[in-house]
Amino acid sequence: SFSTDIKQELNKISNLKNKEFVKFELIGYLITVNTSIISKKNIKFSTESDYNINRFSRLLSNLDIDHKIDIKGKNFNIITKSLDISKLEFIEIREKDIILSDDILEINKEELMKAIIRGSFLGAGSINNPQNSYHLEIVFSNEINLQIVKKILTNLNINIKELKNSNRSSLYIKDGEEIAKFLALIGANQAVMDFENIRIEKEIRGKVNRIVNCETANLNKTLNAAVEQINAIKKLQETGEFNKLDDDLKEVALLRLEYPNMSLAELGKRLRNPIGKSGVNYRLKKILGVFGDGPKKHPK
Repeated sequence: SFSTDIKQELNKISNLKNKEFVKFELIGYLITVNTSIISKKNIKFSTESDYNINRFSRLLSNLDIDHKIDIKGKNFNIITKSLDISKLEFIEIREKDIILSDDILEINKEELMKAIIRGSFLGAGSINNPQNSYHLEIVFSNEINLQIVKKILTNLNINIKELKNSNRSSLYIKDGEEIAKFLALIGANQAVMDFENIRIEKEIRGKVNRIVNCETANLNKTLNAAVEQINAIKKLQETGEFNKLDDDLKEVALLRLEYPNMSLAELGKRLRNPIGKSGVNYRLKKILGVFGDGPKKHPK
């Protein structure tokens, strides 16, 4: 999936020598819905992505946090053996929730804020295949964490919205340009290129479809008008009213019968004294007025 490709790319980001970056990315993981509290020193993270579990394990190892990995069904689980939450700063355990402190908003280091966002996306983020629709979402363990991350993203000029219901607290983006900005922010540069290529292709395809639909509608309108004109002319011939028309109207009427699919502009060029599209349209409307759906007029 597109999400898996992004997480595979993020797994390769080589910033693990910087323990400050590592700590903030780990915090991002811990505040998402896929992290749960077992005890004060035991935290479990679950995911179906082997790339994701590998990244999380490397973050823990880099900070010398002992842990074990097990597999249950499709899920990979990491359980910390002894995690002193206070060493991470900015987070605390309240009952069964990990809570992010809003003190983190005072940190004036953009790269650290990006690390939190990257960890949050890796922890519980997903993105639809852009071929189908634009939708990026991150699910958090509680409303407090959601609101703080939303403020961080707003400060980083990402326009993101809340999805509120009784079962989950999540942030989402449905705008293609904003999703591309988000992916660039978390360091998924190849994903940005792939996403933008798909987005451009979709936009071009959409424009072509709109043009084709517009041209088809115009063609149908032209053909329907031509059928109406031809029917009116034939009725005039059948009733003998055709001979009462003046020569200009007769000329354009006979041309319409001879060239039923021709545009008004092309008909105008074939007249003895050529006229424009509006002139041809005016004459045909006069004919319709004599014997069509329009009001009856005396032929002149």
